[in-house]
This record gives sequence, C-alpha cells and structure tokens, in this order.
Amino acid sequence: MKIAILGDIHGNIEALKAAYDAAASNNVEKIYHLGDLGGYAPFANEVVCFLIEHGIEGVQGNYDDAVANNKEHCGCKYEDMIQSTMATQSFEWTKKHATQKSKDYMKDLPFEIAFSVHDKKVKIFHATPLKNNLYWHNDRDEDFFLHMARKAEADIMIYGHTHIPYRKNIGNKVFINAGSVGKPKDGDTRTCVCIVDITLNEVRTDFLRISYNVDKVASAIIERGLPSYFAEKLRAGK
Repeated sequence: MKIAILGDIHGNIEALKAAYDAAASNNVEKIYHLGDLGGYAPFANEVVCFLIEHGIEGVQGNYDDAVANNKEHCGCKYEDMIQSTMATQSFEWTKKHATQKSKDYMKDLPFEIAFSVHDKKVKIFHATPLKNNLYWHNDRDEDFFLHMARKAEADIMIYGHTHIPYRKNIGNKVFINAGSVGKPKDGDTRTCVCIVDITLNEVRTDFLRISYNVDKVASAIIERGLPSYFAEKLRAGK
C-alpha cells in the first residue's frame, strides 16, 4: 500500500496544492493529513475546503482542537518571548477568521487513524499516541520511542508536529515524522510530502520537497494582518 502524508499545513494553501499534486503524481492509493490546518498563514478556511473537496482524511492537531474549542492557548511550545507573542497574535487571528464550517471540521477530526497492511499495524496521529502537543524529535532516546510504540500498539507510526521530517527504525518498529507541508522548520523552504510504501517485505519512505510560490503566501500573511514575523520565517524555512 502506497500512501502520502501531508503534515502540519498551517493555513498555507499554495503549499498544500503543490503537495497534493506531488502526491497524486506518485500514484498513491490514499492521502492523509496530520492536522494543524490553520495558524501562521491566512488560508485555514481554504485549506479545510480543499481537504473536503479532495476527500483527504486526517487527524486532529493541537491547533485544530484549540481553534475549534475556542481555547486560550494553542498548546504550542515557544523558544522565546518574541515567538510567544507572535504566535499568540496568530492564534487569535485564526480563531477570529476561521468559519464555523472550518471549526466544525477541525472539531470532528479523530485523534488517530489505524489500519493494517500485510499484518503490519499502522497508526497515524498528530504528535504522539498520548498527547497531540508533545514534541517527538529524532534525538529522543530509544526508550522513549519504544514506549510510544507500546502505547500506540503499532508497528508503523506516522506523525508530525515538530515540522522536521525523519525516519527511524528500532527493531521491527518504524517511526516516521512526515515534516510540514506549510511551515517547514528544517531550513528548506519547499513544501514536504511524505510517501510511505508498505510492501510485504519492507517499508519504503521518501520525503519529497517541492517548490511553490513562497513569496505569494508571505505577502498574503502581511496583507491579511498577520505578523510579518511569519512571512520572514516562511521565507527562511524556519
């Protein structure tokens, strides 16, 4: 089974369109998204409409939960006070501009999606099988990975939240962070699409990086009244 994973779109409709086209051109059987559909870029409503129109299933991210339920905080982690202030402004903007249709869609997203392929159990979730706002970076120790595998009760785990793609194998377990479609943080401004091909004998993973009109989205961020901070971050891939 060959699937495409679209991680952390964050209101970036131009990146989503490019990612979708790349996924479709790879003849995948199914496309899933990992949530966090709004925030930082101004097209959360357009993103939701696109996902609905194209029948793309997905899971609920911390941002979706917070926007849909009008929470006071998005559940994000901040590196400094500037980032905290900017993110709060973005979160409040997104809550204000998200339509009821978008909020209802975000609210109804499941925490996880599970299925089996060739007797391998696959779990898809936003961040971890326990919480959707816990950061699961590649440098976590092996015990943490195996603990998460036990909690997920899965052989293949696919997730996002950190916006930095990686794959790790420990024993017979496969851990895949799909990266971010709309807000990469690995210094590469291109959108990221994760292709996972699960065969009888192996699990193949490709991280496709596709160029799109970053400046168009960066300009829209400023024009729509979001902090220019996020336009600068988008142009830097951070």
